[in-house]
Amino acid sequence: MITDYQMLSGLQKVAILFSVVGESLSLSLVKGLSKTEIRKIRSTLRGMGDVAFSVKKRVMEEFYFGFLSEQFQDEKTEDGPIHPFEFLPDLQDEQLLALLNKEDPPVIAMVLAQLEPEKRMLILDKVDPTEKGQILIELGSLDNIPLEGIIEVAARLRNKSSYLPRTTEFSRGGGKEIAQIISGMSSEEEERYLQTLRNEDPALYEDVKKYHLTFIDIIEKFPDGILRDIMNTVDLSDVSMAMKGVDQETVDRIIGNLPQKKQAMYEPEEGPRPKREVDKARKKVVGIARDMEKEGQFNVADLTGGGEMIE
Repeated sequence: MITDYQMLSGLQKVAILFSVVGESLSLSLVKGLSKTEIRKIRSTLRGMGDVAFSVKKRVMEEFYFGFLSEQFQDEKTEDGPIHPFEFLPDLQDEQLLALLNKEDPPVIAMVLAQLEPEKRMLILDKVDPTEKGQILIELGSLDNIPLEGIIEVAARLRNKSSYLPRTTEFSRGGGKEIAQIISGMSSEEEERYLQTLRNEDPALYEDVKKYHLTFIDIIEKFPDGILRDIMNTVDLSDVSMAMKGVDQETVDRIIGNLPQKKQAMYEPEEGPRPKREVDKARKKVVGIARDMEKEGQFNVADLTGGGEMIE
């Protein structure tokens, strides 16, 4: 039985790959093998005998990591394999720093391996000196990471990057602009975006929260006069849908604040309603409030407690 990985030749390693994943899949991964080379691989495999599991595992990890590393250095071809980190070049410097904020050294090292030298230095200059040494150590031992780990990390970072503020939002540093942008998202996206922002950039998150406006903020924090103007502008059917799930006391206060004609016309939505329909109606209420703010009728930050106050 073969138990010493260091004694394997390159041909034997390829033969082990063929034995583990099968010839068909191996040929789809290893491009450009001639018929003669394939015959040599088959012959080597027949003459190798048993191979220890630890040796097979080491061969597979070396092959897959080398395979991915080669793809990271070359341009992606149309018929080439997947590139798990292909989203990284689309990120601006501020986004890249936010993406790696709070990540462990092995993950940072994995990303550094995919970046150009100047990008690597940008990140390393921002990390703690003690952590920098750990990252460099990890960078030198990435061949110990199995393919599954690389793919999993790349997928998680790709998803995380989709909820980072765009570079224009970073450069402006404008919590108000970001708050207005995310108000147009679905409620689920809005929550995920805010959670990501809170984790990756707490200072920016606090700035956004000053201007972030939700339907609950409107019905709980806005004075009756402004609340009446908003609800009087929204279609009654949307008001009714938006009120689903709101306690009856609050509903009575809001509807009782409307003109008498609209009070008489108001009909509550009976029975359960899909969450998406309720969210859509509530977004309309928030949109009306935003339009009124643009017209200078009030300032959201003042009403929600985020504006500057003087004693």
